[in-house]
Amino acid sequence: MIKSTDIRTLKNINAPARYTIPAVRGLHLWVRSDLKKYWVFRYTFEKERYDISLGAFPEVSLSDAKSKVAQARGKLFNGVNPADERRSQKQVAVETKPSMSFEKYALQYVQVMSPAWTNPKHTFQWERTLINYAFPVIGHLHLEAIKTSHILEILQPIWGEINETADRLRGRIEKILSAAITNGYRESSNPAVWKGHLENLLPRVKRTKKHHNALAFKDISTFMAKLRNVSGLASLALQFTILNASRTNEVLSAKSSEVEESVWTIPAHRMKARREHQVPLCKRSLEIIEEASKLTNGSSYMFSSSEKPLQPMAMLLIARKLCKGITVHGFRSTFRDWVAEETDHSPEVAEMALAHTIGNKVEAAYRRGKLLERRRVLMDDWQNYCLNAVIETNA
Repeated sequence: MIKSTDIRTLKNINAPARYTIPAVRGLHLWVRSDLKKYWVFRYTFEKERYDISLGAFPEVSLSDAKSKVAQARGKLFNGVNPADERRSQKQVAVETKPSMSFEKYALQYVQVMSPAWTNPKHTFQWERTLINYAFPVIGHLHLEAIKTSHILEILQPIWGEINETADRLRGRIEKILSAAITNGYRESSNPAVWKGHLENLLPRVKRTKKHHNALAFKDISTFMAKLRNVSGLASLALQFTILNASRTNEVLSAKSSEVEESVWTIPAHRMKARREHQVPLCKRSLEIIEEASKLTNGSSYMFSSSEKPLQPMAMLLIARKLCKGITVHGFRSTFRDWVAEETDHSPEVAEMALAHTIGNKVEAAYRRGKLLERRRVLMDDWQNYCLNAVIETNA
């Protein structure tokens, strides 16, 4: 029991439990394990005990909670069970809202949320995992019809073999169903929740960290010579990515307007560290931009012929066609290994070229202001190394 109902006393309670409120029979303040507080009214109707939520504290004040208890007691006096009344109201709300299939709602959810994702490949990955694994099982089902058994049917076949993909898929389904609950398309609890639910049904799988497969720097010039013989925007985008040691999303979302006086300025919202990044462009990079402009049909994107970025898989497919097993991101490791083993360029210049986060704020500010020209020399050297086979072929 709470001895004092002073608001400061209620706010300062920090022990998870149910606390009865003096002078208001049946009113409890429930303090959860995460210390969030809720008003609960406990009562008996036809010899059965019920608990109904009256709202969160302090959003719902003590006086508001007392008023809600009085209203509930008035209904009980007239033979109406407040819990049944709530259930009926919720059911009416669900029934009056048009039913929607999981597939339709999921695709709408991805479309709505994708502008907040900094990497364009996230949209592709969300859609691909849903199409490949979720839609065949629950795509046709109404959101309310999806049960735990359906989620297990999706996850169990891939849980051990490709656990990382399976776990990400589970999280995506959980978010979609959570949004459906919030929007009133689903009344039941979320069957894709991990904690306290699926963790009891699926084993934990120990995963080892995998590094992106990278091409040895000694093979980069031969690779670039082959790549240059592949026509199209995807090939040009991949060449540009390699020459500037950039991340995939940085290049795919690049716009011509971001290049000025041989410097490409990537806005903060597209950078992993959320800080603007400037890239000094070598001669070949500028040539690539010019070649790409003839294929883009006036698109604002540097490497797309429409007003949507090029799909991430386009570069990866070309890279793996020329050399099996490698990844586009792995070329950043190729560049870093080359700097360390073949050049006298300092590590901090290489780290700045890769747009890696620098821990010391003062040092980071200094480097950002002083290293652009040193990075230009580095990237020119990298260009010459990458194009060595091309130069020798044309000599």
